[in-house]
Amino acid sequence: MAKSKSIFMCQDCGNEFPRWMGQCTACKAWNTLVEERIAPPHAPLAARMASSHSAISSSGYSGTGQANKAVKLADVEELDAARTPTGIKELDRVLGGGIVRGSAVLVAGAPGIGKSTLMTSFGNLQAGTSVLYIAGEESPSQIKMRATRMGITSDDFKLLAETNLEAILGVILDESPDVVIIDSIQTMYREDIQSAPGSVSQVRECAASLIQMAKASGTAIFIVGHVTKDGGIAGPRVLEHMVDTVLYLEGDRHHTFRILRAVKNRFGSTNEIGVFEMSRSGLIPVDNPSRIFLSDRKKDVAGASVVSSIEGTRPILAEIQALVSDSSFANPQRTATGYDIRRLQMLLAVLEKRVGLKMSDSDVFVNVTGGLRLVEPAIDAGIVTAVASSMLNKPVDRYAICIGEIGLGGEIRSVTHLGARVSEAFALGFKRAYVPESDKNDIEGIQGMEIIGLESVQHLLDQLL
Repeated sequence: MAKSKSIFMCQDCGNEFPRWMGQCTACKAWNTLVEERIAPPHAPLAARMASSHSAISSSGYSGTGQANKAVKLADVEELDAARTPTGIKELDRVLGGGIVRGSAVLVAGAPGIGKSTLMTSFGNLQAGTSVLYIAGEESPSQIKMRATRMGITSDDFKLLAETNLEAILGVILDESPDVVIIDSIQTMYREDIQSAPGSVSQVRECAASLIQMAKASGTAIFIVGHVTKDGGIAGPRVLEHMVDTVLYLEGDRHHTFRILRAVKNRFGSTNEIGVFEMSRSGLIPVDNPSRIFLSDRKKDVAGASVVSSIEGTRPILAEIQALVSDSSFANPQRTATGYDIRRLQMLLAVLEKRVGLKMSDSDVFVNVTGGLRLVEPAIDAGIVTAVASSMLNKPVDRYAICIGEIGLGGEIRSVTHLGARVSEAFALGFKRAYVPESDKNDIEGIQGMEIIGLESVQHLLDQLL
């Protein structure tokens, strides 16, 4: 019988070393190496997994320790042809068109954000698609209560309350489901590893076994992962490298909206986002996010403007709110919610240097409404407009939208997909679009929409305020 061996692994970067060292030579962190015992896989289970390989031999992947054979490119199965639509439009958008056979997807998010609710909605997959939900944190009765509330009654949706990985893999081989949900990876454990569930070694080895099962059997596996207080996925960093897709479910628990964002996707774009609304019946896809995010706008309020950000292939309009007030501190406060604080500081410096608005003795607060987080430079013009509007206490035209990147010289720089942005604004009732002068002539076919070209920040504020 093969014996287990000991290695030392860095908890920060996941690199392995044969002996303990004070400093990790890869990431240069100190005192992060921990001893772990790695054991070979259980022999009977490995043999069963080896026999299941014959079902997808055309993929050229065995994952069982056996020698692979080289295959011709023309003989390799195309994964795009094996996508299974989830029936949830926003989720399919983020995944790139549906669930890919044999893929491993990591779903992460803050506690209570709706990860389990999103996974339970897989019970509404198309008829004939079997789903196995592995519950490591909840009992089947708890999941049944949530499924009943969501209107899920499919016989193809099965539950298993288990945390022993050997038992889980055995059930997967017996049931041969199309989709497996692991909720969560931090509760799973292998008996041949001595550390506790949730440790670096347990998370890494359990995930590796599940991914091996997915590739060898063709079953798509969704792995739910916890996050740390800093927002990163708990466990070894290598976990994100092992899976095919990494999804983050974001949002503020005090708001009803949730954003599903792909930060890694081997089968599609990482620029798409899915917008959901949390309700009693689960996460409801939002077909027109712009209309929802702008529904609570107030009239004639200083410090508010509307911007357009391209998320994947669609424009999303959102309201920017800013508040500028006299500071009572030696160092004025700079606070941004849903926006990069460092870019905000840069824009404030441009306002003071190029326009003459004195910002150095004022507190500045900026908020992107609806729980959104926007990072695109094209919203710079809207940020500056909202801040200047609050500073001067002058409301911005309610039917105007500001689009443009701002350079350090105070110039308004061109942006991409301007036509789509303006068209979306026009569809929502906006009448004037303030855009970069260099892009003004690229907008065609929008009757009833006034297009105003801008050359600088000073020109922008002169026009709007």
